[in-house]
Amino acid sequence: MRKVLSSIIGGIPGAVIVGTAYDGRDGLSKIRSLRPDIVTLDIEMPHLDGMGVLQELRLLPVAERPAVLICSTLTSAGSHAALKALRLGASDVILKDPHSLGAGGDAAKVDLTGKIKALYESKHRCPATSAPRASVATPGSHASPPRTIDLSGKAIEVILIGSSTGGPPVLEQILMALPADLPMPVVVAQHMPRMFTKSISERLDEECALSVVHAEHEMPLLPGSVYITPGGLHSRIKPNAKGRATLIVAEDPKGALYKPSVDELLASGAALGPRALGIVLTGMGADGAIGAKAMHASKGIVIAQDAESCVVYGMPRAVVEAGAASAQLTPPQICAAVRQLAPFGQGRPSSQSAA
Repeated sequence: MRKVLSSIIGGIPGAVIVGTAYDGRDGLSKIRSLRPDIVTLDIEMPHLDGMGVLQELRLLPVAERPAVLICSTLTSAGSHAALKALRLGASDVILKDPHSLGAGGDAAKVDLTGKIKALYESKHRCPATSAPRASVATPGSHASPPRTIDLSGKAIEVILIGSSTGGPPVLEQILMALPADLPMPVVVAQHMPRMFTKSISERLDEECALSVVHAEHEMPLLPGSVYITPGGLHSRIKPNAKGRATLIVAEDPKGALYKPSVDELLASGAALGPRALGIVLTGMGADGAIGAKAMHASKGIVIAQDAESCVVYGMPRAVVEAGAASAQLTPPQICAAVRQLAPFGQGRPSSQSAA
């Protein structure tokens, strides 16, 4: 796997491999001396495993921490371990499959290259030592969105969340802060393979006051429940005349770049107009911008995660630059805003995140 990764990364224009390591301790030593921008890290290693390395990296000054791509197997155990690694600070996941990354695995190579480029650009665009910056919209287009929002008294019927690179820990933070008596359902589109989205739903169901399920086609959308879209599929909400919505889970559009597609999910929320709330979290690319524009046009509310708290400020930035963001908030602010929709509920503190 190390040779395959080295071959792919070495072929990325501008990328330089400054070192390789044979175990966790050697890797940690080289990280401290070579100061790389990005590290690919296996979970299973002798002497000091990937979790141990991540815990040690958390002791470094923020400016000296590299972005970490964790290598994981596409199994239940591997996906749960990868999610723990993300909670410990890893930025994203690489599937530990030399065959898909080797000959003929063009999609996997493109995905890895995209992640490395996005993490590098994010690290150097927003250095940890810089002061917080105001959001900047595209010149001549739209003003920067507000840094606060008041949702109290809003008649929201559904919350739609889109998330990608760096998203699972933020998603967990938000959902764990919400009370069991949340008066509307939450539907999530997280860019991950199906095994990982299943593991996310299992963990969140154990940790959250809300009921969390791995979504299935035509499930009724119930208050106080969270529906995680399976990887490889898309989800859309389908309102009905009785005021209750159902969830459509399907393969179409099969040619979508991201599966699940945040655009598909948010666009379906436009049918509810001001009764839908969309939230776009950290992630590379622009998935969610088209759907957010549809929601915005129908007077729906869309919150984008702020640049400073994003692992990759791609998806939220696209929403902001499209003029579709009602507000741009930090994860704790998002937690507080959504909790306004259930003022008498008792969720967990927004800062809590179990390891």
